[in-house]
Amino acid sequence: MTQAQRTGSPSTPFDTLKAERLAMVYIDGAWVAPQGGTSHAVINPATEEPVARIALGTAADVDLAVAAARRAFPAFAGSSRADRIALLRRVADVFATRREEMARILTMEMGGPLKRTLGYQTAAGQTHLDEIVRVLETYRFEERRGRTVIRREPIGVCGLITPWNAPVMQILTKVAPALAAGCTMVLKPSELAPFSAMLFTEILHEAGVPKGVFNLVNGDGPTVGEALARHPDVDMISFTGSTRAGVRVAEAAAPTVKRVHQELGGKAANILLPDSDLEEAVVRGVQSCFGNSGQSCIAPARLLVPKDQANRAAAIAAAAAETLRVGDPMDPATDLGPLVSRAQFDRVQELIAAGIAEGATLVAGGLGRPDGLTRGYFARPTVFADVVPGMLIEREEIFGPVVTIIAYDSVEQAIAIANDTPYGLAAYVQSRDPSRAEAVAARLRCGYVYLNGAGPDYSAPFGGWKQSGNGREYGEWGLDAFLELKTVVGAAPG
Repeated sequence: MTQAQRTGSPSTPFDTLKAERLAMVYIDGAWVAPQGGTSHAVINPATEEPVARIALGTAADVDLAVAAARRAFPAFAGSSRADRIALLRRVADVFATRREEMARILTMEMGGPLKRTLGYQTAAGQTHLDEIVRVLETYRFEERRGRTVIRREPIGVCGLITPWNAPVMQILTKVAPALAAGCTMVLKPSELAPFSAMLFTEILHEAGVPKGVFNLVNGDGPTVGEALARHPDVDMISFTGSTRAGVRVAEAAAPTVKRVHQELGGKAANILLPDSDLEEAVVRGVQSCFGNSGQSCIAPARLLVPKDQANRAAAIAAAAAETLRVGDPMDPATDLGPLVSRAQFDRVQELIAAGIAEGATLVAGGLGRPDGLTRGYFARPTVFADVVPGMLIEREEIFGPVVTIIAYDSVEQAIAIANDTPYGLAAYVQSRDPSRAEAVAARLRCGYVYLNGAGPDYSAPFGGWKQSGNGREYGEWGLDAFLELKTVVGAAPG
């Protein structure tokens, strides 16, 4: 059996989507041929083989999609709360029937192990749909203060730009609240992982989203992404991706003074306080960092441990890394799949080499593929000890399965190291005393802190400080992002 057969690569990515639609964009409720442009081969990262080619849209396609969204906006903005709740419930119902298909497509296009794409990525997407319905049922779009009325109204046409590392979940954190708000939109997914977005478009179509409300244009950032950001008829850009790309989006959007909502990179610290259960905390931290092969903006890549526990922590981390199974992402037993692309693999290799050159101690993993894997963008689960602040691997967002262990002398120093980064997305604190962990969390300059292995709360605001972005997603804060405030003074008495 070939590696392609083992990873379940089909001749086309969908059972139900006609192959010719891969060469189309979705505008005004229909799949249509793009206005010129080129095609792009989507590579299965587990096999390095092309799966299919998609059409890359152009600025002309963006113009058509934005015009469709602009035409659809007045009617959809005026739809009732009940109508939008009913629509979102239909979307959730259809999504549920196609979750397994979606999970397999995600595994094929971005390499996430099937147990993760089914058990986490698509499950989280379903949760976001359910949560936005719950929020919409009681959300206050209007508030009266005497004869002043404060209204929250849909901001307008939204450009949504989503990444490859958690495609459908990131799409839903934008599309679901935009629909709930009454906005219309144009989505540009990553060209590295576009099939899940195309399947999601089918889901929206089947659920009966009115034509023009949702539009899809595949393409790259410099062409379609910048055309969306610059477009004068786009009222808001919601972007998730790297900080570097986020800066370009903000620059492109600046002349039209549109709202720019960004969730960008991170370099999360994981502070193990002296009283923490060292083995439990280290193993949990390593496993959390290596989830999605380290390709996560919230990955706890910097493990901060008391100096007198550093050697033991390194041994525990190395053992934890070596127990993880890397390989065929379609295999239910696989823990780590491949990195998404050759470029991502090469970058991770360069940073591992830099860590070795800088004098950090390699205690697990290292350069190259794991033993037994001769192709695919698989990286070895890697742990560095004796890392000191200022090393490249301590500063740069690696976006791969690499943990760096940093020893600290005092809790004050640990907090200072955690905060000494241009990023401010997430952090982690471990302690047997929850109140002590919470006290440390209060001093961390970031938007989201996980204490003692707690999982995410999709009803609470998610987002970053500093160069990790602005604005918040999830729950009512995600809905807030797609609404504009209007104050009416001198209104009739309520």
